[in-house]
Amino acid sequence: MVGLLLIGVAAWGKGFGIVSSIHIIGGVIAVGVFLLLISIVGLIGALNHHQVMLFFYMVILFLVFLFQFGVSCSCLAINQGQQVKLLNATWGLMSNETRVGVENKLSCCGLLNTTQSQEQFNEDVKLCQAPCKVTGLCFTCGDMMLQHAAEALKILGGVGLFFSFTEILGVWLAARYRNQKDPRANPSAFL
Repeated sequence: MVGLLLIGVAAWGKGFGIVSSIHIIGGVIAVGVFLLLISIVGLIGALNHHQVMLFFYMVILFLVFLFQFGVSCSCLAINQGQQVKLLNATWGLMSNETRVGVENKLSCCGLLNTTQSQEQFNEDVKLCQAPCKVTGLCFTCGDMMLQHAAEALKILGGVGLFFSFTEILGVWLAARYRNQKDPRANPSAFL
């Protein structure tokens, strides 16, 4: 279910133009397909009482749980200062085309007007073609992104924690089901 949800959300985000990067969309769809394939492996293992398949399903699902739990806790633990550092690092790696696209989408100019990045901020404001520049009342993109980042990270962390605990429940159920006898097997056979 989570795999299908990821694939659907990625396709919806690309269709509505929310996310323009094909790499992000491709990554989210790849993770969704991976989770879908893992769930199919677990389902086939459970239907056929295949202990090896269920074992690998449990191991992979536990690794996914560890990764997802870590990312969810990180999303919940990141503070405003760390968000600013992350935004500055990301903004520095972006091309001018991508910056202009973000500025047009959010109707803002520049990232953050700080003493460390004053030259970069002035250059971004000169290149800015956002609709707000016509009115003369432009906010910085950093301030606009930080307003929504804290709420988005809390939601993302909470949803991630919920699904990570459902994954550990799946590992526990697979472990219990893996050790059951196959009802189709010969009862007098040594198992």
